[in-house]
Amino acid sequence: MKVAVLASEIFPYAKTGGLADVAGSLPKHLAKAGVEVKVFMPLYREVRSKGLPLLRTASDLSFDWHDGPAVFSVWEEPTAKATVYFIEKNDYFERDGLYGTAAGDFPDNGERFAFFCRAALEALKALDFPPDVLHVHDWQAALAPAYLKFVYGDDPFFGRTKTLFTIHNLAYLGLFDRGILGRVGLPPMLFHPEGLEFFGRASFLKSGILYASAINTVSPRYSREIQTPEFGCGLDGLLRMRSDVLSGILNGVDYAAWNPASDPAIARPYSTDDLAGKAACKKQLLEAMRLPFLPRDLPVLGLVSRLAGQKGLDILIDALGGLFSLGLRLIVLGQGEEKIQEALRGAASRTPSFFGLRIAFDDDLAHKIFAGSDMFLIPSRYEPCGLTQMYSLKYGAPPIVRATGGLDDTIRDYDAAAGTGTGFKFVEPEPAALIKAVRRAIALYAQKPAWTKLVREGMASDFSWERAAAEYLALFRKIV
Repeated sequence: MKVAVLASEIFPYAKTGGLADVAGSLPKHLAKAGVEVKVFMPLYREVRSKGLPLLRTASDLSFDWHDGPAVFSVWEEPTAKATVYFIEKNDYFERDGLYGTAAGDFPDNGERFAFFCRAALEALKALDFPPDVLHVHDWQAALAPAYLKFVYGDDPFFGRTKTLFTIHNLAYLGLFDRGILGRVGLPPMLFHPEGLEFFGRASFLKSGILYASAINTVSPRYSREIQTPEFGCGLDGLLRMRSDVLSGILNGVDYAAWNPASDPAIARPYSTDDLAGKAACKKQLLEAMRLPFLPRDLPVLGLVSRLAGQKGLDILIDALGGLFSLGLRLIVLGQGEEKIQEALRGAASRTPSFFGLRIAFDDDLAHKIFAGSDMFLIPSRYEPCGLTQMYSLKYGAPPIVRATGGLDDTIRDYDAAAGTGTGFKFVEPEPAALIKAVRRAIALYAQKPAWTKLVREGMASDFSWERAAAEYLALFRKIV
């Protein structure tokens, strides 16, 4: 099977979120399973800055664009386990930032990512790689199915190609002015409610939903949630209409990078067989966050997240007083909305012995927080999949999660009667419900044999990419 993947960001080349982790890991595991995979992303300035040994595989390719012929080149990263190609167009991609700056999104993002989709399809022809499946991710790659239907519909090169559109977060609709369709070479007649029009603007994401052979999300529950008005972002009716080809596959975890038995960032390795190293990691974390030594061993509650309302940080802020009354320490790492950052800074200044805060993106510290925390908090209002709960399970920090999306799919609520589970859930997105779940966790933490059993059960969970890749391969075979 031949599969071409289009994604706007891929780890380790450029990353702003979980999309990059999926687009970086899944193709490698598909290749390991025998699939012939070629992956495409833009050649950003950030990629150039890494000094990779890139090879130019095609130059002076062109197609008709709104202001004349568009000329671009294709570069290959020869050391990748799944072949990665970069679309070079300096007018669009030689900039600081992937999608914008602190001042906001780039105003020409519509043209930039439409160009990326069209250029990747032209690159496939230049490379003589007719894919069985074109796998496109999120709104940035979602115009590719529309191009296949309306521009390449009579091209025998793509005659057998089917498409899979993966939605990582439905809330990002890719909205642009109505004139964008004509400028990027798509029929302006598509601007209507049954086409790409969305409340007076053109939605790139609708292209993936309408024209892909199949659609999937990054967890089974999220695939059901987005068919409801609460989570559907105005597209729930369209998604229900296409429910026969809509499914969910949980993301995987790269256990080569996230494993306390071999993690170079933490004080001491540990595993389910020998948990002794976790105490040293907790000590290292408290020192790194400059939290003072206390005679009582208070449980450490960790949180690593984008600091945004979607992630439930407003719920956490309103719950802080109640949480600290339970007798715990809280450590938060992340960056995001200024209002939330300021509220957390204020709380940390008022309780410096109990609240460690770092406003930053710091991968090394993130590893230390997973290893040094006793338990982990993920209070998201909605969560398509989530990876932090999978990391926290592996690092022996049972997660406390809101029962939504992938969080609900991946965590089994602790059952005191049976003594089984992997974490603690709460349903209502309210401070009282969050505090109640944390209280349950702290009560069990005091019962060391039962707590250790919970930790070991969570660490034994398998969310590997091998499992996820097998599900994607089965889906590819089904749509082909």
